Amino acid sequence: MAMYVVTLLTNPEDAALEPGLVDSLRNAWGGAELRWLMPDFCAEFDLGVMPDNVPNVWSDLQKLRVDLCVQASEGRKKHLLLADMDSTMIEQECIDELASVAGIGAQVADITARAMNGEIAFEGALRERVALLRGLDRSVIDTVLREQITYMPGGKTLVSTMKSVGAYCALVSGGFTVFTGPVAAHLGFDEHRSNQFEMSGGKLTGSVIPPIVGKDAKVAALEELTSKLGISENEVLAVGDGANDLGMLTLAGMGVALHAKPSVQEQVNFRINHGDLTSLLFLQGYSAEEFVH
Repeated sequence: MAMYVVTLLTNPEDAALEPGLVDSLRNAWGGAELRWLMPDFCAEFDLGVMPDNVPNVWSDLQKLRVDLCVQASEGRKKHLLLADMDSTMIEQECIDELASVAGIGAQVADITARAMNGEIAFEGALRERVALLRGLDRSVIDTVLREQITYMPGGKTLVSTMKSVGAYCALVSGGFTVFTGPVAAHLGFDEHRSNQFEMSGGKLTGSVIPPIVGKDAKVAALEELTSKLGISENEVLAVGDGANDLGMLTLAGMGVALHAKPSVQEQVNFRINHGDLTSLLFLQGYSAEEFVH
């Protein structure tokens, strides 16, 4: 009986997954029959024993732009998706985009990078960045949403496919509701949770309305939603890229660091650096033919 499953994948927009490479690893590890979840781009096979050289093989495959995940075979399909927004479901950090328009882009981006890498506390960094935006007109938010926000490839397919099998999907962000609302609606999330800018006279006051949605709030969302849905933490798929996501990533049955900061990758079991958001479906065992677009 298979106890583990090995998944290898690449970015569908990038180089193909070489069959010879997959067969070589399968033979070396004594794997079972190969299954292609997406021809040329994602394959998996079963194992009876966890290999002891997974970290070394992972590092070697990264040089070839191939992602590798090894996990328990049982319970792969999840019933709750918890997703970060900035640099996860969208390709930008919204607050950095606002700061760029305000002419303080580099200063704010530096604070963001340090906070996401866990070098400074998220809550303090958020207040510091928002304070720098004091006086920014509300209309700038609409302009950024319209002209500068782009979606991470595969996001809509991820949400649509999981909802098609009855999963609940929540966008839980350390960003702001003025962005998570439209993003959640576009992608089809069931709900969204994030911070709120304090505004007065159509301008940002430079303050955040408490409580701040940070690392602890994301963990709380996971706990509240699993209780509400009557499921276990093992039935949760969480995805994010920053240090403030680590709580939910380590608590979830499948916590995926997507194109994440190095300090985040070091602390999770699932790391995707080359594939897009459909990789999260492959990790659950869905084939490309089962995707809902």
